[in-house]
Amino acid sequence: MEADGVDDRTLAERASRGEIDAFGELYRRYVDRIYGFVYRRSGSPDVAEEITASTFERALRGMPAFRWQGGGFGSWLFRIAANELTTLYRTQQRSTARLALLKAMPTTPAPSADTALLEADQVAELLDALGTLPDRYQEVISLRYLAGLSHTEAAETMGLSKPALATLLYRAIGSLKKAAGEGSDS
Repeated sequence: MEADGVDDRTLAERASRGEIDAFGELYRRYVDRIYGFVYRRSGSPDVAEEITASTFERALRGMPAFRWQGGGFGSWLFRIAANELTTLYRTQQRSTARLALLKAMPTTPAPSADTALLEADQVAELLDALGTLPDRYQEVISLRYLAGLSHTEAAETMGLSKPALATLLYRAIGSLKKAAGEGSDS
């Protein structure tokens, strides 16, 4: 992202040297995206506010050690937010967290054939099915279809190559179909 002619990399470098105004600009650029990601995963404005705040707190504390890598600052923030959510979910009752996550899923089919599972009449099945998947599968599905990240952005956020993300996503969707009782039809 770039505004006022200053790119994220330059701002991140300045913020890592302690320039609070640079971090403030990065915050303004990403706060809505991080909040939206967390809200879609949690279904709760309170959780979204809490996790968004803790994400940026961790990012601010971690700025001196931040080093620009392939995905850049945005991917780093999404990883922090996903980790914060994982920590929250592990401390809460699992069924409550799963229900909130799936309530946020769209009820109309997305354009991809892989997301045809998102029909309104199947949301109840998905509530149970997604919750049975490993955290990594839940994360890849959430990043691609709930946060709306591109394939490249999701790969960078998870620290994977694009082929590795494609494989993980394929397996996650296959597992979701199986868990939802659709795997036997193939």
